[in-house]
Formats: sequence, C-alpha cells, structure tokens
Amino acid sequence: MIKMIIACLIATATSIGAMAQTSTTAPTPTSPVDANAPLPGANSFTEGQAKSRLEANGYTAVTDLKKDDNGVWKGSAMNSGAKVAVSVDYRGNIVRK
Repeated sequence: MIKMIIACLIATATSIGAMAQTSTTAPTPTSPVDANAPLPGANSFTEGQAKSRLEANGYTAVTDLKKDDNGVWKGSAMNSGAKVAVSVDYRGNIVRK
C-alpha cells in the first residue's frame, strides 16, 4: 500500500512539473527575435507589460509607449547609454532601431 501511495505521489509530481513548464509564444529575454519582427497582430500586452518586458531585457527610461494600428507597442528607451526607438510585438519580440 505504501509503495502504491509513493508511486502516485511521484506520478503527480512529475505531471505537475510538466504542466509548469508549458511554454508560451512570447520569447524569454534570452530568446532570439523572429526574423520579421515586429510582427503585426492582436497585442494583448498592456502598456505596463510591454514596459516591463523592455526593462527585463536591459532597457531603462522607457517612455512614450503607444500601440500602433498594427498592434505593436512603440516608444523610446535607453540602452547601452544611447536613446533608441523600441518596439514590442504581440509575441513579445523586442526590436531596437
């Protein structure tokens, strides 16, 4: 009986771990950017989420974020000591111009 309980606990822990590792379409800070980014599409990021994503990727002083007609958040930020134009698309791709 104890062996059966232990086996059930291990199976449950394994399945919970697998569920926690489910990925999303948004790249992580170290993920490559899609070749054609920024991609147009229905962007569900809020302004705060887009700003947080930029900050998590090393951008500071993020300002003037506005969502354009293609669903891409655009604004300006500081990166490596320079003011740059930035974009965040619906997949979370960040493009610096």
